[in-house]
Amino acid sequence: MPRVIDGIEELKALIGSEVGSSDWVTVTQQMINSFADTTGDHQWIHVDPDRARAETPFDGAIAHGFLTLSLLSLLSREAFEHRGDYAMRINYGLNRLRFVSPVKAGARIRGRFTLQSVEEIAGGVQTIWAVTVEIEGRVKPALVAEWITRAYAQTA
Repeated sequence: MPRVIDGIEELKALIGSEVGSSDWVTVTQQMINSFADTTGDHQWIHVDPDRARAETPFDGAIAHGFLTLSLLSLLSREAFEHRGDYAMRINYGLNRLRFVSPVKAGARIRGRFTLQSVEEIAGGVQTIWAVTVEIEGRVKPALVAEWITRAYAQTA
């Protein structure tokens, strides 16, 4: 169940704290293959598990770093829900991003979200999140990022 945050003032009160973490999500070979088809990135380390097992230190196929990154929206929805009069929410970008460890096909990941800042902008709010995507059973995370999102109010 995601943590519910009612409005901007409650959101601002959470600056500097971990707001929530998602459930564990399994990154399947099918997800990896679908991402490869969508992006055109069919590098064998992603789509050929037998070759990846034989020729890499990963002991099998690994997810694209950008696949892991693309799961931030899903992971954040599982971690928290910021309620307000918003017509739309967008990814505004990243200040920092590192793919620290590969995510093997079949691994489970989860996102942890710490709110760094909240800024009211014309028509909405901008938030910056420190995000860590953990890999179950591993010390080093899959990725760490400083993620910028925006939510825009309902327009008349």
